[in-house]
Amino acid sequence: MSEKCKQLHQWFNNLERTNFPFDEKKIPRNGIYILFEKGETAHGMDRIVRIGTHKGKNRLRSRLKQHFIKENKDMSVFRKNIGRALLNRDKDPFLEQWEIDLTSRKAKEKYSALIDLEKQKEKQNEIEKRVSQYIQANFSFVAIEVETQEKRLELESKIISTISLCDECGPSSKWLGLFSPKEKISESGFWVVNELYKEPLSDEDMQLIKNLVSHAAGINGFLE
Repeated sequence: MSEKCKQLHQWFNNLERTNFPFDEKKIPRNGIYILFEKGETAHGMDRIVRIGTHKGKNRLRSRLKQHFIKENKDMSVFRKNIGRALLNRDKDPFLEQWEIDLTSRKAKEKYSALIDLEKQKEKQNEIEKRVSQYIQANFSFVAIEVETQEKRLELESKIISTISLCDECGPSSKWLGLFSPKEKISESGFWVVNELYKEPLSDEDMQLIKNLVSHAAGINGFLE
């Protein structure tokens, strides 16, 4: 998988990178996003640390805003995982409460007897701001347009699998994810826990991605 992984890194590294703050109008309405993190390298390039997509139609832009801007870890597992790593690194006992999803009334009723909801909210807001600061300062992304949900989910899974199966990719010694309590994150070097080590991209899939990358590059005016 190392050659395919290297090729993916080359293609995605050559696309125009988006940093925070970003103009959502420049992002496709439907597609797959590829995240890079400061200080992480692979194959002599910036290392891909997360692949993601969306299920609903025309939801890519809002999905990225859920990661970068909207301070609600229960709407973004990516934010939740960043918070987990920060709290675990700092040996903060709030990690146990960070795991609780309080978005529903039923959940609030269930846990209200166990925790002080007001103090929980205050502390959670503090951690949410730290997560936002970390994400906004350290992550950038590129996106490729993929219209159908079925194809988005298929390619997302196969790209994750291809990169996770590469023997030459790995996190740096300073990578925040090494503090993640989720073993799949700390061991894989990826901010994901699903679709690791599964079916990789076929040669046909690689050609499709090459075409999608070329299309994205053409839109941004720097096609080779």
